[in-house]
Amino acid sequence: MHKPTVTHWTATKRLLQYLKKTIFHGLHLKSAAAPCLTTYTDADWAGNIDDRTSTSAYITFLGCNPISWSSKKQRAVARSTTEAEYRALANGASETMWLLALIQELGFSLKLPPSLLCDNLGATHLSFNPVQHSRMKHIQIDLHFVRDQVQKGALKVSYVHTQDQLADLLTSHCPGNAQNV
Repeated sequence: MHKPTVTHWTATKRLLQYLKKTIFHGLHLKSAAAPCLTTYTDADWAGNIDDRTSTSAYITFLGCNPISWSSKKQRAVARSTTEAEYRALANGASETMWLLALIQELGFSLKLPPSLLCDNLGATHLSFNPVQHSRMKHIQIDLHFVRDQVQKGALKVSYVHTQDQLADLLTSHCPGNAQNV
């Protein structure tokens, strides 16, 4: 920076104060014998009552440690639950591939390809069944991205029962008396 101003100095001081106050904060990760990357993906189809858009969500675990999560409104209205879930699956796949590249860049390796878990059988089947793709041409970019990663063996997509779907926490409203969350 060639000409720092008072604003820059103030921002630097605030950053240093923050670092001083949080020096003992951190993430405590539990180790695992064979760490694996697992991403749960979910969507609430047409959940927004104003414009009927869906919400995509994912949560990624390294072993038993959550390391990344997101819950975002989808930009386009999905015409089916499969479409909404597949868009969520594509978002989760993209994040998982980025995390895998980061892990590898840091010098670590995983013994198994990352797993994506989805509670929608239609979306799960689309990831490895090219015959069904002709019915979903309007979401082709997502279809090709996930399918290519699955065919290369970089990702494994599996079904997870709705009761075991951890990403559902990011798309569902908590009941008024949610004590066990």
